[in-house]
Amino acid sequence: MIRKLVVVLGDQLNQDSGIWQDFDPQQDAVWMAEVMAESTHVKSHPQRITLFLSAMRHFAQTLRHQAWSLHYFQLGSHDFASFEQALGDFLSRHPVGSVELVVPGDYRVLQQIKTACHQAAIALSIQPDNHFIAEPGEFKAWLTGRKKPTMEYWYRTLRQRTGILMDGKKPLGGKWNYDADNRQSFGKAGPQAVPLPLRFAPDAITESVRLQVKTLFAAHPGQLDNFAWPVTRVQALQALDDFITYRLAKFGDYQDAMWPNQAWLYHSLLAVALNLKLLNPREVIAAAEQAYQQGRAPLNAVEGFVRQILGWREYVRGLYWSYMPDWLTMNALDAQQDLPAFYWTGQTEMACLKDSIGQVLEHGYGHHIQRLMVTGLFALLWQAKPEQVHEWYLAMYVDAVEWVELPNVLGMSQFADGGLMASKPYIASGQYIDKMSGYCQTCRYKPKEATGQQACPFTTLYWGFIEQHQERFRGHPRLGMQVRHLDAMSDEKRQQIEQQIVQLRLSLA
Repeated sequence: MIRKLVVVLGDQLNQDSGIWQDFDPQQDAVWMAEVMAESTHVKSHPQRITLFLSAMRHFAQTLRHQAWSLHYFQLGSHDFASFEQALGDFLSRHPVGSVELVVPGDYRVLQQIKTACHQAAIALSIQPDNHFIAEPGEFKAWLTGRKKPTMEYWYRTLRQRTGILMDGKKPLGGKWNYDADNRQSFGKAGPQAVPLPLRFAPDAITESVRLQVKTLFAAHPGQLDNFAWPVTRVQALQALDDFITYRLAKFGDYQDAMWPNQAWLYHSLLAVALNLKLLNPREVIAAAEQAYQQGRAPLNAVEGFVRQILGWREYVRGLYWSYMPDWLTMNALDAQQDLPAFYWTGQTEMACLKDSIGQVLEHGYGHHIQRLMVTGLFALLWQAKPEQVHEWYLAMYVDAVEWVELPNVLGMSQFADGGLMASKPYIASGQYIDKMSGYCQTCRYKPKEATGQQACPFTTLYWGFIEQHQERFRGHPRLGMQVRHLDAMSDEKRQQIEQQIVQLRLSLA
């Protein structure tokens, strides 16, 4: 008889979880499974699959070294397609008192676990996730009565409660937000001597996974030979120290900057370890605070980095669980175009998209401004179906777990929520990309031009977007000016833009 069966998912690889508090190795057991559907319900990048499976197997190895009872179902050793099938079969063949689970990062997975336990008539206890800084129910209470859940105010609430980057009751340095200081570009010369991040050569476990993934998922888009992500707690801590030591100091200045063939720049790459729970956000924030206190990083860099974790990360998780499953059907702008095929191949003449998508295919990674203002921006201006955009982001980025990916993509990037997260859609012409990157220097398109053979598709589609949604945004305090610019255009120019868009849709679809 198993008194308590603890289910551990691939993004729950932390031994400081509350689920272990009363775990008794003599009476209880751990259940973990690799199932095909987690790699195929969206066509996952081989590096994303390898990351999850390798990290899971390393975690399982740790549990075995502790002599804990572990039931581990490895891909290729069973025929169960889903968690529902695998867990349901186990419960039908083993006497189990109860099943315990930390709330998953995916609504779909939670429903599968619930169904398996319900069909087996076994009690399921869903435990809160103490990995996150927000306390259970805190976001829901904060959300109650608010017309709009603005991230900035949630961020301030958490800082005040935790004391993070606070000087008594006031924010450290006198300002809550140093975003205005964090918008530098590299200039025409580009980035100079950026320290390369620490990467990790595959060990025997990872190499075994990599070979299996190459065989089972050969048709999935993305390269696998250069896999070098952290898959253990030790490696994750090393990656944290590497970022704090070598890149945090300039992270703030250049967090919105982009440059061709520069995948990493000053970014942390820590979302991978955080989202698998190999790192705790509290220790990551503490390391950044310590760097500021020791004079190793300026406040604008530390605050900007902390805001991504304490602000955005906690915020999108609260929104995800507050509005699921409604997120999946949101399409406030009635976007109905199919996502262009080049998103899966990188084969396009647009230099920014070619580089950004090529980088994702090579590494399974792109930093936040590439996701929002290159790949996300084009999808928004193209008016791609939100569900297709969501599936692409979930499939292609190694750090993607639905709780963090879905609100960021459908809300922040695609405005499919109609303004729940952002006060306006994040739209821009090609001139923004020219300002913040070096992509346009070698691109055949000209960012200032909306029509003609050298017209930048971003700029053309930008004016098409304003045209289509002009009534929605005519009175908007931030986009109303753009509508007035459109009104000032000649009818001939507007017709030329419309014709250019028709040609784009024929050539890029």
